[in-house]
Amino acid sequence: MTTFFLSPWSARLLSVLRIVSGLLMLFHGSQKLFGWPPSDHGGGGATGLMLVAGILEFGGGLLLLIGLFTRPVAFILSGLMAVAYFMAHAPQHALPIINQGELAVLYCFVYLYLSAAGPGPWSLDAARSRNAGPVA
Repeated sequence: MTTFFLSPWSARLLSVLRIVSGLLMLFHGSQKLFGWPPSDHGGGGATGLMLVAGILEFGGGLLLLIGLFTRPVAFILSGLMAVAYFMAHAPQHALPIINQGELAVLYCFVYLYLSAAGPGPWSLDAARSRNAGPVA
């Protein structure tokens, strides 16, 4: 019963997953780059690897939000989240529940999924492919 009910929504929910995860990643980047939204951890003025991470998070999050270049951007962000996990969380403890790395692991696999599944129908990538006529 549930499969029948939800099946027509699967492609649209793929788009919703991309949009929400892209927006959340954009906020991670904007905290690092601009200090917004405000955080107890401070923010803004990132340097070094945090600057690179902020640029990738902000730019990649924006591209995912609108669904442009979804597959390569999601693949890059998946790698970024893997690096973030192994650099910042894994040295503290082996288990993500203890080292507070669950979010990085979850983002890593959501983005890996998006790199394989694509953007869904509500995206600029889908609009571009619909508008691209047959190649002569």
